[in-house]
Amino acid sequence: MGIIIDNLEEGFVSLGIESTAHTFGVGVVRSDGKILANEYSVYRPVKGGIHPREAAQHHSMVASKVLASALEKSSLSPRSIDVVAFSIGPGMGPCLRTGATVARALALKLGVPLVGVNHGVAHIEIGKLLTGARDPLVLYVAGGNTMITTYLEGRYRILGETLDIAAGNCLDSFGITAGIGPMPAPEIHAKAGKVIHPLPLRVKGMEVSFSGLLTAAESMLSSGVPLPDVCLSITESVYSMLTEVLERALAMTKKEEVLIVGGLAKSRRLREMIELMVRPHNAKLLEISDEYLGDNGAMIAWTGALMHAHGMHISIDESRVRPKYRINEVEIPWGSPV
Repeated sequence: MGIIIDNLEEGFVSLGIESTAHTFGVGVVRSDGKILANEYSVYRPVKGGIHPREAAQHHSMVASKVLASALEKSSLSPRSIDVVAFSIGPGMGPCLRTGATVARALALKLGVPLVGVNHGVAHIEIGKLLTGARDPLVLYVAGGNTMITTYLEGRYRILGETLDIAAGNCLDSFGITAGIGPMPAPEIHAKAGKVIHPLPLRVKGMEVSFSGLLTAAESMLSSGVPLPDVCLSITESVYSMLTEVLERALAMTKKEEVLIVGGLAKSRRLREMIELMVRPHNAKLLEISDEYLGDNGAMIAWTGALMHAHGMHISIDESRVRPKYRINEVEIPWGSPV
C-alpha cells in the first residue's frame, strides 16, 4: 500500500459506489476533481443477458475486495473519506440494493454523510469534469438508457428518448440471439459485412424506437442473410437513428459542445458518425476515455462530491433505491455552465 494521507488540504474526499447493473465499482475523488481511484469488477453471465439476482450476488462477493483495492489505489485510509455516495437509481433492483447496503454500512461505520446519486446524472457530470464541457448537448446511450438531454433551469431536461428498448439493449439482444455475444460483438462482426440491408427505422421527432428494428434483424438472420451483413445492417441503422435525432436536437439548441456518455459511447463507429454530423453545425464532439464511459465508481464519487458541497444528503431511512429514477427528477444546484 502507498503512503497514507489522513488530512487533505485540498478540501474533502468522496467515495462512490456504483452497482446499477453488471458492474460493481468504487471510486475515490477529491473535491477539486482529482480522481484518486476507480476500481471495479464486472459480472459476466455464462449465457444470455444480465440476471439481476446473479449480478447482485456477484456484487456481494466482490464488494470488500473492490473497496479495499480502491482505498489502496488512492493511498488513503478509510478515515480520510468525508462522504459516501452510491447509485440510488435507475437500475436493477437487486443490484442497486447491494450497493446501497454497502454504502449505508460504510457511512455509518465512518460517521460521514450519505448521498444518493442518479446514475444518469453521474455519467454526464464525469464527462463534464474530464472534458471541461460547460454547456453540452448530451447523448446518453447504454444498455438500459437512450436519451438526449441538456441542462436548463436547474435540471437536465429530456429532449428525446427511446420509446421502448435502449439502443444498447437492442444490440446486446441481437448479439446474444445471433450467438456472438453482446456489444461490442455486433460491431466487431460488422467490419466483415459487405451489404447493408434495409431495416425499419423508427424516428419521431427526437424520439426513437428499436424493438421493431431488432425483430427485423433477427428475422433477416434466420432467413439466411450472412451474419456479418446483418451485423453491419443493424449497427448502421441504430447509429443512423441516434445521429439523426441528435442532429435535430443540435439544430434546435445550437449548442457548441456535444458529449456522448454511457457504455455504447465506446463505439468508434458511432463517434465517427456523430463527429461528421456536428462539424457543419460549428459544434465539437468532446472525447472521454473508455474507462469513464461505462459504469464506474468515479462518476458516482464525483457527482456525490457535487451534491455534498450543496448539502444534498440523505438519511439512512431515506436511502431506499429507486430503480426507475428519472434524470429530470434531479435538482442540479451547481448548474451549467460550471
